[in-house]
Amino acid sequence: MEDWEPPLPIGYNDHNRAFLQAFMARGTLTFSEAQNLIGEIQGVDPQSLTMDQFINVIRTSREAVEPLDFDIRNTRRQTGNGERVWAFINAHSDPATMLATIRSPEEVSYIKRLFDAMFETYNTPRMEVMAVDEAQALKVSRPPRDRESAAHTQQNGENGDGSQAAVDRGLKHSEVLTLLTSLVDEGWLEKSQQGFFTLSPRSLIELWSWLVATYNDPDLEEDWQHIKFCEACKEIVTDGQRCSNADCTIRLHDICEGGFWRTKPDRKCPKCSTPWDGNHFVGERAVTSRSGFRRSKGGRRSGARQSNANGDADGNEEDDE
Repeated sequence: MEDWEPPLPIGYNDHNRAFLQAFMARGTLTFSEAQNLIGEIQGVDPQSLTMDQFINVIRTSREAVEPLDFDIRNTRRQTGNGERVWAFINAHSDPATMLATIRSPEEVSYIKRLFDAMFETYNTPRMEVMAVDEAQALKVSRPPRDRESAAHTQQNGENGDGSQAAVDRGLKHSEVLTLLTSLVDEGWLEKSQQGFFTLSPRSLIELWSWLVATYNDPDLEEDWQHIKFCEACKEIVTDGQRCSNADCTIRLHDICEGGFWRTKPDRKCPKCSTPWDGNHFVGERAVTSRSGFRRSKGGRRSGARQSNANGDADGNEEDDE
């Protein structure tokens, strides 16, 4: 039997192939980056490439990779000027499939704990941070201690079938710091000037379905959820503004709010009619806008203050070296 090959779009040529290979290696592209890349491949002036031409290249590339369960999707950065980002992704992804080919099982387990910290521990109705600083990232370097499970492992040391039980011993602090740097360099995480780690646009695009399925309750659609969506663009919000009514679920990206309010008769929450003051935040500003954080000096002290501010953390630092 001959090996199956996916059908290629009409007109797919070496230029498309070179673009797709370069895109896969990079993981993400902005329009300006795509202009330079396509200009180099085709030997033309990058500035002569229009957005419509770029979209046609993206459309052809999507048709080529969709039979292989890959896709190309886009979103806007939630900070800065809201630049649009295109990402080459696995269409059916979770943290394990996203990283298992290049990460050890211990690293994949750590990344899941890191996500739990972002979207559960430091993401509560009172403070929707959805980010961690270095100290908080180190706190989850090892899995939670389960005394009953630990005792069982010590007594038996084996699975029921006689095989040796696999134990996730976690990572050393030095290994965590190396991994975090790598995840930032590879575009899975972003690190802010204040030292907070958040999911990048690439991760939000690729993990959208998994994040919602893992952290949200489908039976509580009208209630507070861990994963929130912008009222304007309907995309995930990890940095933006929230209604000052703590019981209200309306959220807005900073990059969306200007256009959103221009379509409204007044700056009142569209759900509860509370005046929108723009001073209640989603993301790291839920912490950094507080006077306690601004008064703090040094990374470790501010990390401890943030842990206390979130309410769900005990604020104590553990040394796992």
